[in-house]
Amino acid sequence: MIRRDPEMSGGGSSSRQPKYRRIADELKSAIASGAYGPGDRLPGENDLMAAHGVARMTARQALSVLQSEGITEARKGAGVFVRSFRPIRRRGSRRVAQQQWGTGRSIWAADAEGRDVGVDLLSVTEEPAPDAIAVVLDVEPGAAAWVRRRRYILDGKPVLLATSYFPGGLVAGSAITREDTGPGGVYARLAELGLGPVRFREEIRSRMPTADEADQLHLTAGAPVVLVCRTAFTEEGHAVEVNEMTLDANSYVLEYDFDA
Repeated sequence: MIRRDPEMSGGGSSSRQPKYRRIADELKSAIASGAYGPGDRLPGENDLMAAHGVARMTARQALSVLQSEGITEARKGAGVFVRSFRPIRRRGSRRVAQQQWGTGRSIWAADAEGRDVGVDLLSVTEEPAPDAIAVVLDVEPGAAAWVRRRRYILDGKPVLLATSYFPGGLVAGSAITREDTGPGGVYARLAELGLGPVRFREEIRSRMPTADEADQLHLTAGAPVVLVCRTAFTEEGHAVEVNEMTLDANSYVLEYDFDA
């Protein structure tokens, strides 16, 4: 399926591309055409070296391009395969709408859209609020906060780590401090306390993962993460939750709706 890539001449832009990039583009075209489907093994380094007459480093770079773009995944001792995992479309505004949690449906269920989902509750603890979190929650540095840490799994794959902080004095004794928060999750419980969120703010950035994040999310080498920090505000403008999320960048499409 992969033909020899001859040396190119002329002034076209493709002739100025590095060889590894041209090989990567050809592999991507083969995947897009269906020549290689989800779960199929791609030609390995030796195959590409023979087919294209290139050095091992060039073949390795070509395969790395596809892996860094989330198109393929490397399996130790087996080769490089077309990813079969379908990305999650995270609809930033609709997923936190009151008609979701207000009717007992979890935000995570809105993301999953009927797929196989799971949540690992890593811990629920009362601990001093970090300085940056204390500023947002408008509490004294070191004041007690209830902290919920979770790992979300979709179709058997870890895709998200989340740590939520709540003002300790506001949620003490509520279901937010228990393992099972009940239908609608923490926002429904906040509403029962008269602290239902009516506005959210999200800040987004990206970086490479820490060693712990890469381990918990089962990330391959070179895979980045997206950081989303969401703050929930009451009608009076008080922050009642700060949720710091770490997303596997290759597993998500972030979608936001805006009015003109």
